[in-house]
Formats: sequence, C-alpha cells, structure tokens
Amino acid sequence: MMTLDPPRTLAKNAGKIGQVPDAEVWRVWGLSRSGLSRFLRVAQAEVGLKGEVDVLLAGDRTLRRLNRKYRGKDKATDVLSFPAAEELAGAHGGDLAISLDTAKRQADEHGHTLRDEVRVLLLHGLLHLSGMDHETDQGEMAERESGLRAKLRLPNGLIARAEGRVKAKAFVAKGAKLKRKGREVKRSWVAR
Repeated sequence: MMTLDPPRTLAKNAGKIGQVPDAEVWRVWGLSRSGLSRFLRVAQAEVGLKGEVDVLLAGDRTLRRLNRKYRGKDKATDVLSFPAAEELAGAHGGDLAISLDTAKRQADEHGHTLRDEVRVLLLHGLLHLSGMDHETDQGEMAERESGLRAKLRLPNGLIARAEGRVKAKAFVAKGAKLKRKGREVKRSWVAR
C-alpha cells in the first residue's frame, strides 16, 4: 500500500489537504499512486523480496521523528526501511518511509524529477529490506543497486552519490594542497 501524508512545507500547493481529493494531492506533487505502485512491484520482483511492502510518503518532520524513535538519530533522512518481523516473512516484506521534502531537495540538486528521486529511494529501501546494508558490506549493495538502476532506467542512486561526494572532497582537498605548494591544478585532473 502506498500512503501519501504530504509534508506541510510543500502541501501549500495543494490547498487545504483535508478539502482536496486524494488524487489531486498526488497530482500536485507530480506523483502517481498507480505509477509508483507499479514501479514498486517491478523493483521488488527484481530485488527478490517477497511479501507486501507498505510505503509512507511524508515530510522531514515525520522522518525525523521515526529516525529518532527507531534509530536514535535526531535528524530527518530521505528513506527509512523497517524489515518485517520473522513471523511475517513471506507475507510482509517490510515498510518504507520516504521524506518528500528531502526527495524534492535531492531531485533539484541532481537535476531530475521528484518522481525519479522517489523511485531511487524506493529501490534503495527495497535493497535494505532484502537484507543488504551498504554501511557494513564490501560494496555488494552498491553493485546490486547500480545494476538495478541501469535495468530500471533510474538516475544515480544514493550510494553512487555518496561515493561521488567522497571523490569530490578528495579532489578539493588535493587541489588545495597543490595550490599551497604553488602548483597549478589542471582543470582536466580527475580525482581517483
């Protein structure tokens, strides 16, 4: 099931949410419940995750509250994954919560639509529900996500972006070091 609980920060475009039909709220966001549900089913099959997956699309406030309650981190995040209890395995694949506030910022930052960003976050969350963890593995989740992004025609995912930021920081740091030594930094130089 896909639930949209619009964040207050961007809900202004939809008027008073309680007075607007559900389909209109989705349209204002540029999202389609049926389209995202279809994508979720396809991505879930590709990941190999069995059972129903419930998705909450909310705002930073909600994700911050959930992150604080379940992970002890008092900050908003883009996606949270809640694997199903063992006794529900097979019937229920787990739950995902996605911040539309953060997804919108990330979509703008990376030059693609909110729809594409939500799909990236859905895929990332499904991989976590399947038991993968990029924070503890040796790159297996990054490799799997990359392959699935290509297959599902998605832009760069979260892990690839994080790796890109690390390389960019290394580039800036190395460039600054070279300048301090009085050397020029070539524009064609790429961080490795």
